[in-house]
Amino acid sequence: MGANHSHDPHARTTPGSPAARRVAIGVIIPVALATLIALIWLWPQQRPANDQATGPQRITGTIIAITLTPCPEPPPEEGTGSHAPLDPATCGTATIELTSGAESGKYVTSDLPSGPGAPVFAVGDDVVVNHTPDSGLDAPSYQLSDHDRSSPLWIVLAAFALAVIAFGRWRGLTALLGLSVTFVLLLTFILPAILAGEPPLLVAIVGSAAIMIVVLFLTHGFTLTIAMAVLGTLVSLTLTGLLSYLAIGFARLSGITDDSSFLLGMSYQINAEGLLLASIIIGSLGVLDDVTVTQAATVAELARANPSYGFGRLYRAAGRIGRAHIASVINTIVLAYAGASLPLLLLIGIGGQPIDEVVANPMFAQEIVRAVVGTLGLIAAVPVTTALAALLWTRRPAADGDTPPPPHRAGRPERPAADPGSAPPWS
Repeated sequence: MGANHSHDPHARTTPGSPAARRVAIGVIIPVALATLIALIWLWPQQRPANDQATGPQRITGTIIAITLTPCPEPPPEEGTGSHAPLDPATCGTATIELTSGAESGKYVTSDLPSGPGAPVFAVGDDVVVNHTPDSGLDAPSYQLSDHDRSSPLWIVLAAFALAVIAFGRWRGLTALLGLSVTFVLLLTFILPAILAGEPPLLVAIVGSAAIMIVVLFLTHGFTLTIAMAVLGTLVSLTLTGLLSYLAIGFARLSGITDDSSFLLGMSYQINAEGLLLASIIIGSLGVLDDVTVTQAATVAELARANPSYGFGRLYRAAGRIGRAHIASVINTIVLAYAGASLPLLLLIGIGGQPIDEVVANPMFAQEIVRAVVGTLGLIAAVPVTTALAALLWTRRPAADGDTPPPPHRAGRPERPAADPGSAPPWS
């Protein structure tokens, strides 16, 4: 990367290829319109029935007194003849003052939850109580369930938002708005549409495209550089979806690996294999947009700093940065999946199974396919986005070897290069 020695320092303040601009705009607008039409077409008209009305009601309360009692002797564990002792702090009853619902202010008594992993409560804790009005005479109508984490979570979210805005300022605020759009589309479109019986793969593709287009332009601005990132993400998502379909069929994965997927398949007739495909696509999107935006911005900055660079030199220079980025991102993806599957890994380690049996386990095989396909999509995103952005920023025809910039003339000071931040919209 050389310094800016061009005779016209303003030559690279905007992308140089008018044809690339026309192609970018001519692709982005139809894709955005098609995404909007598909979003409207797939939008669930009726919400799935909520079974909470016939189940326990969630009521908040505050513990005002706890009475501990001796713990009963637990039954021996199967095959060991021994038993795990109960925590003495989980044996007894709690007196709770209800703070929500129609019976707010009422005092109720409930047994403390016990067993492995049971939460430990203290006087003054905000808690959640499950109320079953028609529980019968033998069953308690109020059952202490868990801690009420509403207030701590709001404090954590507020601290997160303040930190993002303090560091990113206006860009941080737009990033938070983009995050809000992501959650809105997940909760109001993707999840309800899948529960309503729409094809999970199609819903995931449409929802991911809508999230990507809105969030990237909202966060980074309406520029041609971001348009290249959007196109690169679309191509990579398409490739990820195709690879996911082939890999799931090749590995003969059904998508049913736990109680949750089994319940969704039996009770809601949701295609578990399609749900697995959808989860791979949505999970890949979060890292894909990071890679594509970075590559598009890298090409733009290289072109501004080196106006004489043509397609070949821009592509090679940005590609070296992209390879370094991908090398670190791959490790991040593997560690993220390993962290999410840590209980499964521990169970496998305790069982001492051979490695071939471990890999053949459906749950483990599913995570391997998810990680491999997501990584391949990321790898493809680098050359695709780099090539698109390099075409955008190349004024002259692409050349395999670009001529070096002319030498600086002695005694003639250079004019300062234009501020990259002053580039007009769609640059």
